[in-house]
Amino acid sequence: MSGFKRDRNGNAKKNDGPKAPSKNIVRNAYTPLFEGLRDELEAHHDRRDRLGKASRDITALSKKIIFSLQRVRKIDNDLPQDIQKEINTRLAEIAKLLAAIAPEVQGINRYRYSRSLVCLEELVEALTFAHYLKTQTLIGDDELSAVVEDLARQGAAAAAPEDEVMADAGTDATPAAATAKPAAAELPTVSLTDDDYVYGLFDLTGEMMRFATTTSALTGKMASGGGAADQRTIVEDMHDLGSFFEMLPLRAGNKIQWEKKLEVMRQSVQKVEKLGYDRMIRGSERPDGWVDGWVPDLSSNDQPGSPE
Repeated sequence: MSGFKRDRNGNAKKNDGPKAPSKNIVRNAYTPLFEGLRDELEAHHDRRDRLGKASRDITALSKKIIFSLQRVRKIDNDLPQDIQKEINTRLAEIAKLLAAIAPEVQGINRYRYSRSLVCLEELVEALTFAHYLKTQTLIGDDELSAVVEDLARQGAAAAAPEDEVMADAGTDATPAAATAKPAAAELPTVSLTDDDYVYGLFDLTGEMMRFATTTSALTGKMASGGGAADQRTIVEDMHDLGSFFEMLPLRAGNKIQWEKKLEVMRQSVQKVEKLGYDRMIRGSERPDGWVDGWVPDLSSNDQPGSPE
């Protein structure tokens, strides 16, 4: 029979009837203090969960921007239209996410939840890579921080009309002060820290290495601004960027992460160096059609694996 509880011998336990209502919690002078701490901890965990979800979304969108940029085949002032369109679409989505989390990371909370905002390192990587492919220069910390802050304001401005429509739908007479659109400078925004910028540049070296490898395989020469022979190549840019990191003092906050990223950066620089040396020393051994992009001739049936 259902509804009965049994002991270890299989006998039905005696039902004592409904339980007596619990006694009232004794309150004293310290009860409001602990209730306030409880509410603060719950708000902290809820905020961290929201930031973590937004961070994962921003990271995914930033990676998609990088994937699009890796389809670029030369350093030029203008990116291909289809790629630029994809990037603009992703940035618009990122702007909305930044605007949504901006009120949560004001003041001390910007550093309190820095581990939940690792997405900003990925965003720095994407934005600096796009800037490099356009100008063959490294965008500065202050300039890039202004770009990210402007993205957050654009996202807030884009979401404001929707909020106003919802407010108007919920009441017949909405006060003018409630629907007044705040100025762009008054909107909360998301700023970059020094760690966001530096660690994002560490990851940039890996994308530059991949870009150098791809363009070299397709064109037979190292990427350079304008494509001229006397222009700076990506090898020189990697040298300068590597020297910049080698001169920086060791970060005391996260020594392990710093040393790990520094080692990966060195490997990326070495790979590009070897690639450049190979093009300089053994370039004459390449096929004649290498300059226009060489691929094996698969037109004949003599290729390995082809049916006889």
